[in-house]
Amino acid sequence: MAIERTLSIIKPDATARNLTGKINAKFEDAGLRIVAQKRIQLTPAQAGKFYEVHASRPFYGELCEFMASAPVVVQVLEGEGAIAKNREVMGATNPADAAPGTIRAEFAQSVGENSVHGSDAPETAAVEIAYFFSGLELVG
Repeated sequence: MAIERTLSIIKPDATARNLTGKINAKFEDAGLRIVAQKRIQLTPAQAGKFYEVHASRPFYGELCEFMASAPVVVQVLEGEGAIAKNREVMGATNPADAAPGTIRAEFAQSVGENSVHGSDAPETAAVEIAYFFSGLELVG
């Protein structure tokens, strides 16, 4: 399997409960390396631009408001098959459907407040990483 990079966001519901370290431990235990990381406060406009792919969906406004409600931790994870591995570690979007031991099974509060975001494909990962990080910030 190829070495990949993927974007990970630890969402406001998780940062508010001080879960960053526990979540990062799950990524690292799965063999993913954090090669860039920063804690930021998104504005509603920044969240809207990031999630514009969902602009026509009924949850878009609520999602943008939520993502701007408190700090998030944006990071780049690297490893063999990092995109699929990250999604496996995160678990299903609905925490009720998430496998035991996954981040969402353990920490998500609801479908909307599900603690983490991860890229879903190499093309998406490239765009999402570039949204938050310059090439100089990616240090493997």
